[in-house]
Amino acid sequence: MSKSKRTISGRTVVISGAASGIGRALAQRLSAHGCAVAITDVDENGLKETDASLNGNTLVRVLDVRDADAQRDFAAAVRDWAPSPIGAVFNNAGVAVAQTIVDGVAADDEWLWNINFHGVVNGTRAFLPILVEQDEGAIVNTSSVYGLLAVPNQSAYSAAKFAVRAFTDSLRHELRGTGVTAISVHPGGVKTNIVRNARFKEGPEGVDREKMAQDFAAVAMSTPDKAAKKIHRGVEKGKGRILIGPDAYLLDTVARIAPTNGYTVLATFGNALGKASAKLARTKSD
Repeated sequence: MSKSKRTISGRTVVISGAASGIGRALAQRLSAHGCAVAITDVDENGLKETDASLNGNTLVRVLDVRDADAQRDFAAAVRDWAPSPIGAVFNNAGVAVAQTIVDGVAADDEWLWNINFHGVVNGTRAFLPILVEQDEGAIVNTSSVYGLLAVPNQSAYSAAKFAVRAFTDSLRHELRGTGVTAISVHPGGVKTNIVRNARFKEGPEGVDREKMAQDFAAVAMSTPDKAAKKIHRGVEKGKGRILIGPDAYLLDTVARIAPTNGYTVLATFGNALGKASAKLARTKSD
């Protein structure tokens, strides 16, 4: 199937979760490419910092993506404000929860689902009629590598991200034959604050949030700027699914080869690699 290339540079774009991380980097990159940028987040201070870093035309709204009415009101405001057609809507806001299913807090899972999945649905439903009326533009929904392959202690996160992937794929099929498309984004480890801001089910010894954030940053293979560049280029190349980082390509491959045992394959490979590295280190020290 041929890809339909599109241009979003110079168009109006909408970005949720823009107070930090990938959302902020997207806003900065697209503003630098001539886009009028409409940004939202619940973090008012972070949103102001993002706005201050942009040079072009901006519309800023403190907004909770869980609020469908607020999303529709913002879409109407963007329609009235936009100096150019909307090139893309990036439903990017997201949070994390780490806990087991047997001991997990149900309220934390619901909090995550309402942001990571229902927030995407709300944003899509709010802006899709505008794009359909234009007969151009893209809905770009942030999933995850955990929307390709599920891992332990991330059941709620994986469930939401798989749902985003399926929702976006279904929408893409519905939009065939129109000038509008739907794209899912699957970042691997990106150096953002998502782990530092996550909710954890604390065990008997508690959770060292700062250490977990530092450990995540140490293994994350991409930066927000690199992710924004990959997303921007992927949208304009007409891709339906955008993978970010070598770890994303690895997990995608493993999920295809071993869809039910992918995590076992990764764990076995990781253990073997760790033993080989330790043996090599001992050999060099002898």
